[in-house]
Amino acid sequence: IFKFRQILLKNCNEIANTICLENGKTLDEARASVMKGIEVTEFATSLANLDKGGRLEVSRGVHCEYRREALGVVASITPFNFPAMVPLWTIPIALTLGNSFIWKPSEKTPLTATLIAEALKEAGVPDGVFNIAHGTKEVVEAILCEPLIRAVSFVGSTKVARLVYEQGHSNGKRVLALGGAKNHIVLMPDAQSDLSVRGISDSFTGCAGQRCMAASVLLAVGDPKKIDPLISKIVERAQSLKLGVDMGAIISKEQKAFLSAAIERAQKEGAKILLDGRDATIPKGFEGGNWLGPTILDQVSATSSASLTELFGPILSIIRCSDLKEAMTIENANPYGNACSVFTSNGGYAEYVANSAKSAMIGINVGVPVPREPFSFGGMNDSKFGHGDITGENSLNFWSNIKKVTTKWEAHFQNWMS
Repeated sequence: IFKFRQILLKNCNEIANTICLENGKTLDEARASVMKGIEVTEFATSLANLDKGGRLEVSRGVHCEYRREALGVVASITPFNFPAMVPLWTIPIALTLGNSFIWKPSEKTPLTATLIAEALKEAGVPDGVFNIAHGTKEVVEAILCEPLIRAVSFVGSTKVARLVYEQGHSNGKRVLALGGAKNHIVLMPDAQSDLSVRGISDSFTGCAGQRCMAASVLLAVGDPKKIDPLISKIVERAQSLKLGVDMGAIISKEQKAFLSAAIERAQKEGAKILLDGRDATIPKGFEGGNWLGPTILDQVSATSSASLTELFGPILSIIRCSDLKEAMTIENANPYGNACSVFTSNGGYAEYVANSAKSAMIGINVGVPVPREPFSFGGMNDSKFGHGDITGENSLNFWSNIKKVTTKWEAHFQNWMS
């Protein structure tokens, strides 16, 4: 795994270029996603020092200890939006814990998988320990039905995550299925201008909004005279982003059509369009691409489709709230539970959001609150099916078993002078 990390660093640009070609990310976004995967790989290399088990004398002459054992064969089903990062959440940890691994990458982004497999082979992973199974629904069902596969991780939409969890669990497997999200950012009137404008605009436009940690609802709290100047700056910054340079493309024509229809539906439901990504300038020479610029909808109702549906695109819906309590009532009604952030200069407001939000990952003046290793990644409610998290220390018990050994030896006395 140490050697695998070195190869990933050496091949980072090649992997990033491949991600750009098959996914549509910008090169900087692709590189950043590979580096996050390398961060998890580095965590895996530290397990021998971090995961020390435990041994204790529980009674005179009696000891209890933990021993960690591999499960055997495990599998991971990963999405299109992060062709390298999401699989690198699971592969290094599962392999380091002693498992054999089957990876089903997204059929939309199969090429990056080959580069990662070649890196593992070059690093010395024995043949048969790591395997790729390309395909669609039939491959997923084969994985979920195969008795030899002991554990399966999944990252994708909530609808499919629920099905994967139910089918895998009914077949006696350990399953951790991460689903979608509808993440909220609370904007308080006292928020620091530059920090909040950059954090909020980057959150909903990064990766063209195609990530489960993207902000999709802005809960604008308090007096419009204080909030509107911040919103105007968010619009200004989002409007300055150039497609193909600062923002990548949408994964498919079907998804672009879905997003365009969602914008039109939001307008019919009463939303005011502050920035319309359908009018964005398309990069010269790439007119056939699936482009949608940043879109900001204001005066959105808390019960509208734009507020409730995961759109998975660069669309930010603004809901006006009279106070922080109303904002958190809206956040708490959200069935998902990945992320909630707050931008404020007031520690009391920040703690109130952190304590009352019904989300597993909280950001305070951070627009994309993804934890760094060894802190683990994982949602709650309809954003996660199963127990534990997919990375960090909380992932170890998913990819392995803990054996408890209790030992007692009878005392033997010997005359060493005989």
